[in-house]
Amino acid sequence: MSNELEFEKLFDDRQAASADRQFRSVLAQISGGLSPVDLALATIDWIAHLGISPGKRAQLVKSFIDKLLKLGKYSVVSAFDKDAEGPASAVERRMSGDAWQKWPFKVFAQAHQSGKDWAREAAFGVEGVRADHEILVHAVADQILDMLSPANTPLTNPEVIQATIEERGKNLFRGLDFFVRDNLQGGRANGGEESSAIKVGRDVGLTPGKVVFQNELIELIQYKPATETVGAEPVLICPAWIMKYYILDLSPHNSLAKYLIEQGKTVFMVSWKNPDEGDRDVCFDDYINDGLMAAIDAVNVIVPKRKIHAVGYCLGGTLLAIGASAMARDGDDRLASISLFAAQADFSEAGEIMRFISPSQLSFLDKVMRKQGYLGSENMGGAFASLRSSDLVYAGLVERYFFGKKAKLNDLMSWNADGTRMPYRMHKQYLEELYLQNLFARNKFKVGDRVVSMSDIRTPMFVLGTETDHVAPWRSVFKIHDLTQTDLTFLLTSGGHNAGVVSGPQHPRRHFRVHTRKQGDKYRDPDTWLESLKASPGSWWPTWNEWVDGQMSSQAAPPAMGARRKGYKVLRDAPGEYVFL
Repeated sequence: MSNELEFEKLFDDRQAASADRQFRSVLAQISGGLSPVDLALATIDWIAHLGISPGKRAQLVKSFIDKLLKLGKYSVVSAFDKDAEGPASAVERRMSGDAWQKWPFKVFAQAHQSGKDWAREAAFGVEGVRADHEILVHAVADQILDMLSPANTPLTNPEVIQATIEERGKNLFRGLDFFVRDNLQGGRANGGEESSAIKVGRDVGLTPGKVVFQNELIELIQYKPATETVGAEPVLICPAWIMKYYILDLSPHNSLAKYLIEQGKTVFMVSWKNPDEGDRDVCFDDYINDGLMAAIDAVNVIVPKRKIHAVGYCLGGTLLAIGASAMARDGDDRLASISLFAAQADFSEAGEIMRFISPSQLSFLDKVMRKQGYLGSENMGGAFASLRSSDLVYAGLVERYFFGKKAKLNDLMSWNADGTRMPYRMHKQYLEELYLQNLFARNKFKVGDRVVSMSDIRTPMFVLGTETDHVAPWRSVFKIHDLTQTDLTFLLTSGGHNAGVVSGPQHPRRHFRVHTRKQGDKYRDPDTWLESLKASPGSWWPTWNEWVDGQMSSQAAPPAMGARRKGYKVLRDAPGEYVFL
């Protein structure tokens, strides 16, 4: 009897849950935080439904044979006709150079892209397969094909062959040296020797300013004015908490903060603290109250009796949309305008990032975060890099190990390597409630103890999407049209999630489309919207700057730096302290 009691005590609910957590934590560390259960379920779902779809199978066989025959014909014709058209869709950027236009390398490129085209056909369109499972199956196939790209091996990469001939193999010896050193340093490509080339406060984050407020979550930077008069209402920028703020204050020629003050704006910038294990219980409401609202309160005191032009980038834009909805709910009218850059409010079609977000995946991620109190930058960096592994993973490895080149970090690449962490509770909450359950778009997300809705917002809005964004796809960003009826200017620019935003007037070969939907205008779906607008050349910054100017009430003398007598004294020079944590 006593043995039975001991057995029951040993395996009570609490201890069973603890055993499960420990086992999954170990498994999550082995798998890098990815759920093997998710992959297995997706594969079974796809295989099972493909097995009962003879029509789809026949279609795939026909497509495979068709592509193979066309590729065979192309491999012969292209040897004599340099203008022969290949059977694949546009090949990836890494195989579009002049060296790849020669036979047989252009055949290799066409074969690789034909394989990727066929894999997409196979992964999608199988009746009955869950959409998220289709995305995951295609992602795995795409990852495998990216790994097998002819650009990744020296014998099938004409650029590597050419460099090896010209340097008599010295490039390969340099690459071997890098490989040995990187592996001795724990397998970290770049070895860390180039990461110190660009430093915050010396090369980037140079726009003159002062930290005028600090709490446990943010520093608030007020930039020094550059013009004799400024727009009466200040601009407050809220970057995402997953990024260091200086992406918007990179090199002087690439700094949105510098550009704005030169255009006669009073600019404030939120700099988020990089959390550690002591911040494990910081929640989303804390980021609203002690982050966004604390910054608004400070700006409201330093520039009194003026409304604020609020700007949010990436998840900082999502935070701003939620915070602005809470302000509208509560009758707080301190915002003059709202600008959202590459920020989603409706996560129902959030794109390829959803391959990492599912109940099973979050269960595994929870075990990683619970143990250390935060999610490390290496976890997020690996996830985002895998969305574009050809460019963000394999291209760098080929450059380093086959060309023997040190990575020449520009300001944006250096910023990208300067990762941040995210506190356990907040990260878990926003992944579950925003990405997985999409509560904000469904008017079920709570700030405090009451729900918020973007339909309450009456403030003019400017929303930016970027054409090749893999983090916040522009069609997903476009869904904000469904959530609010206020005047909304939507601008679509060339570039990706970061490079498309950091795209100043000096940047060549940029273009954009822009349209303003007024209250009462009929709805246009994103594809119709895209087809109806002609692209304009150049950077989107001047267009947005003019839009903000249109929301200004007047011009005024620049405000003082901080407000010492009101509790907002100057604490230190920009870029502050939190950016170095």
